[in-house]
Amino acid sequence: MMLLEGKHSKLRALEPEDLEFLFQIENDTRLWEVSHTQAPFSKYILKQYLENAYQDIYEAKQLRLMIVEKESNQKIGMIDLFDFNPQHKRAGIGIFIAPKYQKNGYASEALALLISYSFSHLNLHQLYANISVDNKKSIGLFTKFGFKKVGEKKDWLFVNGQYKNELIFQLIYE
Repeated sequence: MMLLEGKHSKLRALEPEDLEFLFQIENDTRLWEVSHTQAPFSKYILKQYLENAYQDIYEAKQLRLMIVEKESNQKIGMIDLFDFNPQHKRAGIGIFIAPKYQKNGYASEALALLISYSFSHLNLHQLYANISVDNKKSIGLFTKFGFKKVGEKKDWLFVNGQYKNELIFQLIYE
């Protein structure tokens, strides 16, 4: 089995043919709360992003991987390492699964693969996730993999005219 391949899905680098999928996801205003997006992305900007996606994580300080269903080769989501800091051996992690593929174990499999890759291949010491207090699915997913709540940022997110708290979860490799 390959390093980034599970039983039902695999993680792969971004490809030029991912443009339309990225365009739909990045411009879905329902997701802007978690991505901290303020304005839509043009296809031109996303095409440039894809053209530069070859950069090594040590250069770009981030890594975005496509989550693909193995059987159909269908794109079902994305998983990211961001705020990569090789000096302190840590990175943030975020995940998105398209709604019609949720509740099928894909998020769990992708997260398990990326955790393993982060600790074994990138030699990280810790991963963290920032999760809105009302995102129960993400809280459940990350705690299932041993992430511990280590803090809460009060009134951190301003969404639809209201402030929300954001939780900080950490997974430290022992």
